Amino acid sequence: MDTQTGKGLGVVTGASTGIGYELAKRAAQDGYDLVIAADENDIQRAAAQLKEFGCAVHPIEVDLATPEGVRRLVAAIQSLQRPVDLLMANAGRGLGEAFLDEDLQRAQRVVDTNVSGTIMLVHAIGNQMRNRGEGKILLTGSIAGFMPGSFQAVYNATKAFINSFSLAIRDELKGTGVTVTCLMPGPTDTEFFDRADLENTSIGQMKKDDPAMVARLGYEAMMDGEGDVVTGWKNKLQSTLANVTPSGVLAAAHRRMAEPKDQAN
Repeated sequence: MDTQTGKGLGVVTGASTGIGYELAKRAAQDGYDLVIAADENDIQRAAAQLKEFGCAVHPIEVDLATPEGVRRLVAAIQSLQRPVDLLMANAGRGLGEAFLDEDLQRAQRVVDTNVSGTIMLVHAIGNQMRNRGEGKILLTGSIAGFMPGSFQAVYNATKAFINSFSLAIRDELKGTGVTVTCLMPGPTDTEFFDRADLENTSIGQMKKDDPAMVARLGYEAMMDGEGDVVTGWKNKLQSTLANVTPSGVLAAAHRRMAEPKDQAN
């Protein structure tokens, strides 16, 4: 196992590609050693690249949609006998199409990854941080959490949960030395849309934000102890309008973005 080299320890989930990898890269550049996790073998490639920044990197291929997977990750972290300074709970999964047309097991896996696995991990590491009196937590929510997600119903609902959960526990942890930040990106240029079967939709084909930019803004907000950050001016405008727009109108607007083009009326 790699020796300690950095000024602290960061944990990043969903770190093999996209926003998660870019978050890990930010922490590595900032001098942190890392534990990075994903449910695919690409996490080994990501680890090799991150080690080039001179930090120790401990990759673990684990399924965070399962309680056993979360327990394995927590055990791997504890085996290092080092406190976690940064927890970036970024692992997430999407799924397109109308809810009743989705495979139920895939829909349930979205909930298990985005919600159940996230809260189990944050509970374990958050308690360690609170007992120690310091630590920073970043959760990847989404501006999707502001909109009823027609043709992404389960995904948007999970992100509404994460957005709310993040701000609630942030308030609970006031005065403990632990801060919680919610990163709320819009559509970002990652493998998400291909994996979620959203390529044949308006949202899948639109221009997307750079994951490196999204990660930078999220990382900086976490380090500054901010409560939340919406990335990109268009996304900020959309999130603001969502707060004053009737839910039915939002659902219809989301349908135009997420309904497969060969099904659209």
